[in-house]
Amino acid sequence: MSKHFLYSIILLCFFLSCKKTEQTPTPIKGLITKNAMVVSARAEASEIGSDILKKGGNAFDAMCATQLALAVTYPFAGNIGGGGFMVYRKANGDIGSIDFREKAPMAATKDMYLDENGDVIPGKSTLGAMAVGIPGTVAGLFEVHEKLGSLPLEDILKPVIALAYKGTKVTKKQAKTIKKYQPLFLKANKDSIIFDKHWKENDVIKQPALAKTFERILKHGKDEFYKGETAKILAKFIQDNGGIITEEDLAKYEAKWRDPITFSYDDLEIISMGPPASGGICLAQILKMLEPFHLDEYGHNSLKTIQAITEAERRAYADRSFYLGDPDFVNIPIKTLIQENYLSGRMSDFSFEKATLSSAVSHGNIQIIESDETTHFSIVDQFGNAIAVTTTLNGAYGSKLYCSELGFFLNNEMDDFSSKPGEPNMFGLIGAEANKIEPEKRMLSSMTPTIVEKNEKLYMTLGTPGGATIITSVLQTILNVHEFKMTMQEAVNAPRFHHQWLPDEIRMEPNSFDRKLIKQLEALGYSINQKDAPVIGKVDGILVLDDNSYEGGADYRGDDTAVGF
Repeated sequence: MSKHFLYSIILLCFFLSCKKTEQTPTPIKGLITKNAMVVSARAEASEIGSDILKKGGNAFDAMCATQLALAVTYPFAGNIGGGGFMVYRKANGDIGSIDFREKAPMAATKDMYLDENGDVIPGKSTLGAMAVGIPGTVAGLFEVHEKLGSLPLEDILKPVIALAYKGTKVTKKQAKTIKKYQPLFLKANKDSIIFDKHWKENDVIKQPALAKTFERILKHGKDEFYKGETAKILAKFIQDNGGIITEEDLAKYEAKWRDPITFSYDDLEIISMGPPASGGICLAQILKMLEPFHLDEYGHNSLKTIQAITEAERRAYADRSFYLGDPDFVNIPIKTLIQENYLSGRMSDFSFEKATLSSAVSHGNIQIIESDETTHFSIVDQFGNAIAVTTTLNGAYGSKLYCSELGFFLNNEMDDFSSKPGEPNMFGLIGAEANKIEPEKRMLSSMTPTIVEKNEKLYMTLGTPGGATIITSVLQTILNVHEFKMTMQEAVNAPRFHHQWLPDEIRMEPNSFDRKLIKQLEALGYSINQKDAPVIGKVDGILVLDDNSYEGGADYRGDDTAVGF
């Protein structure tokens, strides 16, 4: 072989390798830190959480601070007038979860949102004081801090109080949402509220009333919110506006520690929230139904991948609507619902040749609805503890009812009950008898705070807002990392789709999926909706990398930000 020919071969190989390298996109990565990280819906809240960790606090201290900071910076969903769930994994592998979901007042009745003809009264369960459930956030935070926190409460609350007095800048997205919901603020409130003003990007909103509420809570503890001056003001305010929550309702509220849902998928061990959050069970069902399929071979968001995921989602959401509710009121067959034998039978009638009709999937007759306007944050501390928290007012700014004296919005969580079994809620979700309204009952939720282990070590913590789309957004993010080898930021950024059994349609983020793919799905009998899904989830997650550093995935769909050190 001549030297000239050999050189030509070498140059050709070099050229081809360069070309291949040029065509391989550089992975998109989020913030990477060595010690600890907080990812939440607002930079200020993430910074406060991260600062708590820098002071030597743990993930549970940072959880309390971040939650309260979101009440200041992100009243759209951050709150002390709502509730939520936390899943945790301690550095030693111990796991657990807490339910600080809102409850129905003692005067609540099954038919409280129906007229004399038995029809749902529009708006009664979504707007104003009758929509409000007993808030659980403050009780949840105190439970977490008392059991798992390490810093004095003063260290946690003082930065949040200072933030409320100093004020926070309005973001471009926040200015739009305030403007969008102002007509409803006017409907829900007798008097003008701070959010009625014409707020523009970079304006500063100061919240002294909320700061004073925090100061009283710092001085008097949890009882301030549930039995003290704040409780008296809150109960009177709700009743003056036509609601039914009493001082006794507030005094009786308690957060509950619950066993999380745990299951395996391939070589992953997944820890998620159990009822009254439906997320853990539905996530287990969907992943277990998908386990026999070779998604990694089908490809990300390919025709077969979307089909398999859609059909598994369809069946899990049908079960959700029938079986799930508050476990203190309803017997839920959790073990059966996530058994492999049961789930393989659920997928036995699925074919890649055509769509399954939701009308052919029992339990038909009912749907699920839930607000998209939740928020989630994830934290991993320098000790190796991890938490996933999803918290909400339900709708955007909850019931739109704002207590100016106390400085916060109240939830409209009562809409997450089945106002009339078989009728969809504000998010199109249908509920059954298991989720009917009963005094002191917790309403069903789609919230899915989730932690993932790999090889018995922490691997991921994640979650999202998005109402009915929460479960499917968490699902797809896990699959994006595990099956399709994405970075956490790529997994969060990737276009998402959603099916919830009823309505029988695949919702897809607009302008994110190939038109040819959509036509292929339609040809197989799938109905595609790109109009009602401008945003499917706002996932905030943290991935543990091979060198034990952390990569944050903060969703670009919001103002979400990762902060760490």
